[in-house]
Amino acid sequence: MHPLPGRTHLRRVLPRYLNGVNVVESNEGFADFGLSEPLLAAVAAAGYEAPTPIQEKGIPLVLRGVDLLGCAQTGTGKTAAYALPIIDILSSGIGKPRMPRCLILAPTRELAQQIADNFATYGANHGLRQALLIGGEGFSLQEAALGKDPDILIATPGRLIDMFERGRIMLGGVKILVIDEADRMLDMGFIPDVERIVQTLPRIRQTLMFSATLGPEIKRLGKEFLINPKEVSVAPPATVAGTVRHAMFLVDAAEKRAVLRDVLRDEAVQSALIFCNRKKDVDIVSASLGRHGLDVRALHGDMVQHRRTETLAAFKEGEVSLLVCSDVAGRGLDIEAVSHVINFDVPHNPEDYVHRIGRTGRAGREGRAITLVTPEEAEAVDAIAALVGSAIPLTTPDGEHATLEDVPRERARRGRRRTPAPRKVEGKAEGKSESRGESRPARAPARSRSAETAEAKPARERTRTRGGGSADKRPARAGAPAPAAAEGDRRRRQPAKQAAPAAKAAKAKGEEPVTGLGDHVPAFLSDPMPSLPGAEH
Repeated sequence: MHPLPGRTHLRRVLPRYLNGVNVVESNEGFADFGLSEPLLAAVAAAGYEAPTPIQEKGIPLVLRGVDLLGCAQTGTGKTAAYALPIIDILSSGIGKPRMPRCLILAPTRELAQQIADNFATYGANHGLRQALLIGGEGFSLQEAALGKDPDILIATPGRLIDMFERGRIMLGGVKILVIDEADRMLDMGFIPDVERIVQTLPRIRQTLMFSATLGPEIKRLGKEFLINPKEVSVAPPATVAGTVRHAMFLVDAAEKRAVLRDVLRDEAVQSALIFCNRKKDVDIVSASLGRHGLDVRALHGDMVQHRRTETLAAFKEGEVSLLVCSDVAGRGLDIEAVSHVINFDVPHNPEDYVHRIGRTGRAGREGRAITLVTPEEAEAVDAIAALVGSAIPLTTPDGEHATLEDVPRERARRGRRRTPAPRKVEGKAEGKSESRGESRPARAPARSRSAETAEAKPARERTRTRGGGSADKRPARAGAPAPAAAEGDRRRRQPAKQAAPAAKAAKAKGEEPVTGLGDHVPAFLSDPMPSLPGAEH
């Protein structure tokens, strides 16, 4: 069961429907839906003359009070498809303090702000109050807006939960729930938050879910949030506008920024959105274009909200012609005059490709979508082709046909990877011999820290430790050459089998080899031991 619109609204709309079937035969304008005169005047003042397909199919269903699962590509007017009937429905009722009657959830701050602007435009002739709750801004102003008892609450999931836990808002009076850009909610991991919010809402309500794509996961969410929904799809899932011309340029990863600059110079770019997969790359690409004298700004989720708002306003007003952005910041941007969308990176999620290029070619205008592709992104390109149902021609920036195997072969023709420059060790280049200057592999010095310490000591203090035990304090025999510490240190590291020839030679002379000391026996061990007094007895 769902709440029905007010009586005044039913008297105006009911004659146009018979047993739940839309009998409107004329598509002359919004008046055919039975919308109120103040709302029609606001729509006409906004410059809208005829409804789009999603509006034509969605508005009657929302007016009937049924749950709706709508799918349409971006730029087709999904916001007006639910905003117009909601304004008419709410205008005939009365709200309660701190209990909004309509809740609209959006995945990003920019989309939430855009929805709020549209409601303000369409509801200019109504007395409905609205509040906007988004992150990145202070709580005080938003709490003040909630104190004015809004009828319509537009929010991102995180900030709404914060306000609810603070006790600043009650959701028990929500009659209409709208989940916009549901597929993006899924991609950004907001579904658990949305589920938590839905649990706080009344079970008897009208729920509208809109998405640019309609995959299996979205349908599963529809079964969870909606009750006997009507499904409206004005285009096949993951389709792109026919007014957009697509191109994919095969480039080397190291040459991407240079190719991007060439594309911006060669194409007749009036305004362009340049998408990167990572926020770090957004800053890098923006700084690179700025160093080459291009008018560019960056937009991503790590920016504070007032900077994001200022940057987006500057781009909309034409003060900036290039905007490098991430998927989160660029989602839901309603800018009709974007001539180009350039994918600096192929999106990891193929559905993001549909959302990105949906920023151009809007409202019947022609658009241009260019994607820079590297061989490492072959799987992502194949996923995009499988999603949209057709392969996009792959060429070089010069217009020649190319395949994903061309770049590796081109690298092979250029030569092997350049070897790093040799490091200098003790005044000479590594790998060079001191005497002949021949190029041979460099060897680290066979000196250890213990060897350097032993050389610093006098010859009489040099001792040999055995098995890591205490040193023998007996002085060395006079005239016997003291072995170099470094040499002894090296010999200790040699394998035991290298001492076998010396042991065999000692055995051939009738001498018993000394075991455990290597092939070098200190001289004092060869001296006969002096007889002690009384030893004979």
